[in-house]
Amino acid sequence: MSAEPNQSSYVEPGDFKRDTNYIPTRITADGRDGYPVEPGRYRLVAARACPWANRTLIVRRLLGLEDVLSLGLCGPTHDVRSWTFDLDPGGVDPVLGIHFLRDAYLARFPDYPRGITVPAIVDAPSGQVVTNDFAQMTLDFSTEWTKYHRAGAPQLYPEALRAEIDEVNRRVYTEVNNGVYRCGFAGDQEAYEAAYARLFTALDWLSERLATRRYLVGDSITEADVRLFTSLVRFDPVYHGHFKCNRSKLSEMPVLWAYARDLFQTPGFGDTIDFTQIKRHYYIVHADINPTRIVPAGPELSGWLTPHGRESLPGNPFGDGTPPAPPVESERVPASANPASALS
Repeated sequence: MSAEPNQSSYVEPGDFKRDTNYIPTRITADGRDGYPVEPGRYRLVAARACPWANRTLIVRRLLGLEDVLSLGLCGPTHDVRSWTFDLDPGGVDPVLGIHFLRDAYLARFPDYPRGITVPAIVDAPSGQVVTNDFAQMTLDFSTEWTKYHRAGAPQLYPEALRAEIDEVNRRVYTEVNNGVYRCGFAGDQEAYEAAYARLFTALDWLSERLATRRYLVGDSITEADVRLFTSLVRFDPVYHGHFKCNRSKLSEMPVLWAYARDLFQTPGFGDTIDFTQIKRHYYIVHADINPTRIVPAGPELSGWLTPHGRESLPGNPFGDGTPPAPPVESERVPASANPASALS
C-alpha cells in the first residue's frame, strides 16, 4: 500500500532494517566536540509516544536534570516531514521558536539526508541540533552531566557493571527494542515469522533472567532496566496487536509483567508514560499498517497499579540513593492517560 502524500511508508520488502546513522556529536564535561555541558544551554526535544525518546525522559527524571536541561515535547503524530510542536500554544516551541523539529536539524545541516528523529538535543542559542544519538545520550546524562545530578541520584551506569550492562543492552536492543519493529514492519511472511521467533526467544530469556533477580544487572535500577521498560510498557497497548507480536500479552508473561509493574510504580518510570499519546502515534502514523487509523479503546490500564510482589527479591530501586521528587506541574502526564499520575 502506498503512503498518502506527506505520509511515511514503513513497510518494505523483506526484513525491516533500521537506519542507525545518528548524529555522533556529544555534549561532554570537557566540551571536546565543541559542546560543553552547561546548565540552561540545551533543550531536550522528546515525544512521550516514542520509546527511544521515553528513555531520555526517564533518565532525566531519575538523575534530577530538569533544572539544567529544559524539555520540549512534540505531539504524538507527524508526517514524513518532521515531528512537530503541536502541543504548544500556536504549535511553536516556546524556547526554540519553531513548529517543525526539522528546522533545528536544517539549521546545522542544510542538506540533512535522514529522517528527523526524537530524542534530539538542540543548542538553544544557535537553534541547531547537537545530537540525536539516543543510545549515547542517556549514557552521557549518567557520565558527563554528573556535576548537575540531584542529591541521591542513582548510579544508572556504574563503572563496575558497564561491561554486563552493555552486553545485556545489545541483546535487548536487537531482539526486543528493535525486534518488535522487525515484526511490525516485516515485508513478507517469512521475515515476520523469523522476527517473531527471535522476539519471543529473547522475552523467554529475559523471563528466566528476571525470575530470581529484581533488576537486569546488579541490585538496583540501571540503564539496562530503562531500555527494556520502554518496550515492555508499550507491549500490550501497541506491539501485541499493531505489530502482531501476539504469542502472549505482557500481562500473560508472569515474570515480565511483575517486573514491568515494579518499574512502572517506581518514581521516574510510570510517571513519564502517556498511553493515549503512545496509541495515537502508532495507530495513526503507521497508516500503511493501519489504514483506517482507528485507535483502539483498550487495553484497560488499572492492572499497572496492582501489587507485583518483587520486593521479596534482593535489591532496591535506587541503591544508596533516593527517589526523585514528583514531576513538575508542567511535565505531569494527565490522569486520563496514565493511572500512575495518581501516585505522583
